Amino acid sequence: MERRVRNAKVKGRSSNKSNSKERALYVTIFICTILLLLIGRLTYIMIYKSKEYKHMAQGQWNSQVTVEADRGDITDRNGAILATSIDVYRVDLDLEAIEIHMEDEGVTKDEIAEQLSEASGVPLNEVKQKLNTTSEDGTKITTSTLIKGIDKELADKIKALNIYGVVTSISPKRYYPNDNFLSHVLGSVNSDNTGLNGIELQYDYELKGIAGYKIAEVDGSLDELPFQTVKYTSPVDGKTVALTIDENIQLIAEKAAEKGYEDNKAKEVSIVVMNPNNGEILAMVNKPDFNPNTPYEDYESFDGDNDFDKLQNMFRNGAISDSFEPGSTFKNFTLAAALEEGVVSESDTFYCDGGVKFGSITIKCWNTSGHGTQTLAQILQNSCNVGFMEVGARLGNVSLKNYIDKLGFGQVTGVDLPGESEGIVKSVSDMSEMDLATIAFGQTNTVNSLQLLQAFNAIANGGDLIQPHIMKEISYKSSNGTKVIDDVFTPIVKESVISEGTTAIIRDYLERTINAGGEIGTFMGDKNRRVGGKTGTAQTVDTVNGGYSSDKYIASVLSLYPVDDPQVTIYIKVVEPSAGQYYGGPVTTPILKSLYTELFTYMDSQVYKEKYTEKVKVVVPELRGKSIDEAKKILEELNLNIIIDSTGSKVTNMEPYPGALVEEGSNISVNIVDDKIDSNKIIMPNLKGKTLEEATNILNSLNISFRSNGVGIVDGQDVVAGKLIEKGTKVTLSLKE
Repeated sequence: MERRVRNAKVKGRSSNKSNSKERALYVTIFICTILLLLIGRLTYIMIYKSKEYKHMAQGQWNSQVTVEADRGDITDRNGAILATSIDVYRVDLDLEAIEIHMEDEGVTKDEIAEQLSEASGVPLNEVKQKLNTTSEDGTKITTSTLIKGIDKELADKIKALNIYGVVTSISPKRYYPNDNFLSHVLGSVNSDNTGLNGIELQYDYELKGIAGYKIAEVDGSLDELPFQTVKYTSPVDGKTVALTIDENIQLIAEKAAEKGYEDNKAKEVSIVVMNPNNGEILAMVNKPDFNPNTPYEDYESFDGDNDFDKLQNMFRNGAISDSFEPGSTFKNFTLAAALEEGVVSESDTFYCDGGVKFGSITIKCWNTSGHGTQTLAQILQNSCNVGFMEVGARLGNVSLKNYIDKLGFGQVTGVDLPGESEGIVKSVSDMSEMDLATIAFGQTNTVNSLQLLQAFNAIANGGDLIQPHIMKEISYKSSNGTKVIDDVFTPIVKESVISEGTTAIIRDYLERTINAGGEIGTFMGDKNRRVGGKTGTAQTVDTVNGGYSSDKYIASVLSLYPVDDPQVTIYIKVVEPSAGQYYGGPVTTPILKSLYTELFTYMDSQVYKEKYTEKVKVVVPELRGKSIDEAKKILEELNLNIIIDSTGSKVTNMEPYPGALVEEGSNISVNIVDDKIDSNKIIMPNLKGKTLEEATNILNSLNISFRSNGVGIVDGQDVVAGKLIEKGTKVTLSLKE
């Protein structure tokens, strides 16, 4: 019995030991499994996810900051700065960081708002709105801008508050050193430095540049740690846009327009001065105008049903955006068409008894008692409506419409400014007998100022219709300081739309007209000053009652100088003069005289002659692989200077790149110690306007292979001029007669 009990106890102990071992084994397996899983997870994180977690970690202590590019300058034709960029400061609010600051410092949002308002000058209610983290529709807001365009002193004052989440930074601001000067042409930019109108909008892509960025290590307050920049991409600054505008002629036009605006108590005054031989706009002014430095302070004085309309009317460039009936200035073009078609001759006479009847309607001459018998020259000199109604009838609607089209009316001129109007021109099928009569002396059809001047330029230059333009060239500075010309405006030219003989006759008539048929030179009191011109008076349309207004007119004048070889053409338009006179002659002649008086003095000066002596432009040749002596000889023949930056018997690299367009006398650096200079790159030259032979010589010198389509002059190229390309790039040229 005792043995059985003893045996049972022994068996129990054995069973307990077996269970303990089994449990220990399970625990060991479990622990090993956990360890294996942890090791596997760590291995996965360290090997497969390391880049992702590293990036996430860096995001905690790295800050990416946009480095804004400087917007390019706008200059006049001689380099005078008309618009530039200056450094100002801005203050932004990181709202999540500010909430952390409030918790850490135990301050309220109202206290923060009071501090920021006192330091910045921004009204307290406005600051409180900017500190809101939720919008009206419930969307979460994380950032806002407190203030922009402030100086360093004010920025430092705000920064001294030491509020975590209040970030100050430098931001370029557009600055117009001459305030209202040329404002409608230059235009303006918005708060993001993007062009809104004028040249700023037209050439925004070239002016704005390309922003860079900087990734830097920051501390807990988002301040950069010294010497710890991780990555930096330099911004590419905007290019310089040089205009055809002459600062001195623009100033003369500004003064004349301002005086004309005040003396005539006018609604608007516009003056445009051009070079008729190449389509360059030398001056363009509209009064009233605005200050592009503070545009939102000026708009309230302009017409409009609301603030938006007033703002648009302020920005509107009336010289190209407004269309109107031209009045008697259009008679120049009716006369040109009639002479070209041979339906009139200088020996013809015309009788004016004061009006012409069309059914029950009589269209009167401005001289209701009539001019009597007149020669062809006299109907222009006297601005006789009856005489020109007869000229129109001789032409017929088909021929007159043909010349209206040839001279560019009813279609945009293509000027490189935004907002040009086409005007309205009646078709042949819609043109009644009475329409033909009124169109012939300047009513019914509508035009813009630049269309008139473009057509008048054809009379001045011997018959070519040349596209008006205001950009002269676009350029940038290479690292060695050489000006590289990226683009040059090449206007579209329609040759011989009027014969040279016809234009000579009309110029002679214009000289007699401006001198009122008297001795040559009486207009300016100097026989050596051979000025030609034609005034106009147009009724404005009554938009409420229909027909023409009885008391609102547009007085205007077209003029050229000198008559034998015109170098300038001028158009002056005075809208709704209300100081007693409204006819074109009495209103515009004093303005034209004052403008010419100063213009003659300037054009006679040595300064003018030097400014209008064009520098020869040269395509930089390929020098790489040539000896230094060969390179020197090639550059000397092109009137370029060589700058040798390091020793070597052969040219290995150079700047500017081959294919760049530079002015004579520019510096070409060779063997530069600069890793960024790529010896396999060239710049695609601008070949538009070149003959095939000229283009071939340039491309062969650069080792660029090409093929051409068509015959005549190069009209296009499939690789944009100024683009940096690899050697061996193939180019296709389009030629046009």
